[in-house]
Amino acid sequence: MPPIAFFGPSGTFAEEALLTQPDLAAADRTPIASIPDIVAAVGAGEYDLGFVPIENSIEGSVSVTLDTLAFESDLLIQREIDLPISMGLFAKPGTKLADVKQVLSFPIAAAQCRGFLKAKLPNAVFVAANSTADASATVAKSKRADQAAIGNPLAAKLYGLKVLAREIADHPENQTRFVVVGRGIPAPTGHDKTTIVCFQRADRPGSLLAMLAEFAARRINLTKLESRPTKQSLGDYCFVIDIEGHIADELVADCLRTLAAKVANVKFLGSYPVAGLDGPARRHAATKAWRHADAWLAQLRDQVRDD
Repeated sequence: MPPIAFFGPSGTFAEEALLTQPDLAAADRTPIASIPDIVAAVGAGEYDLGFVPIENSIEGSVSVTLDTLAFESDLLIQREIDLPISMGLFAKPGTKLADVKQVLSFPIAAAQCRGFLKAKLPNAVFVAANSTADASATVAKSKRADQAAIGNPLAAKLYGLKVLAREIADHPENQTRFVVVGRGIPAPTGHDKTTIVCFQRADRPGSLLAMLAEFAARRINLTKLESRPTKQSLGDYCFVIDIEGHIADELVADCLRTLAAKVANVKFLGSYPVAGLDGPARRHAATKAWRHADAWLAQLRDQVRDD
């Protein structure tokens, strides 16, 4: 495997997710503490791949990842990985829950634990960290005995922290989606997703409807639609869209062609395999169906006369 940079330091949920992929786990891995720095390093050729969080089931999109890919990079998404999140509160040995006056964590992670913090640590001060692992490392190195970190058991083990509370997220079905970014487009698998960013050419009534109509006309399913500021002026937004299918699919290609020609400026962020346990079965079924369809079409084309 080529070298890969991941959202670090060691012990982040990103590393935990990366280690679920045997090929990525076998790669030469380097932790980098900033998502834009990861994307920039891959863009500069220092690494072949980058591994970053892009969405959480509770807090939604990781905006820094979306914005970096949309506005500052020409890298493409290569695959996605969904990780069930087990969030805990950790501190140095000897620290008790009642002692905690400061809670350190990545802001998105802390936001997933609002209920626990309000109920158990209402007077504790939150301190933002670059990542959950960075929070654990800071607590481990600090001389203070009143700090705790929100993070995962992997980081707690790496940095020698003890568990003050387990499973503290507000919602038990908590998942984070991570993506591998690099260059090129993976081959279609039959169970793929395409991500694009659409920029309105003119802010007028019905402009979003006109975009969506192109997908509806071809019965292409949208799995995500999100507006993001374009960084140009107040009230100027673009739309991040995930759709089912691959750029190699005729319907998807025709839809994107029409969008780019008639409706909006389109930035392509990648076509890649969909995460999930049902992926292999759906890809196998799709491959089998395509083989039958190709054979049927070949039989018809063999009947075309030269005249």
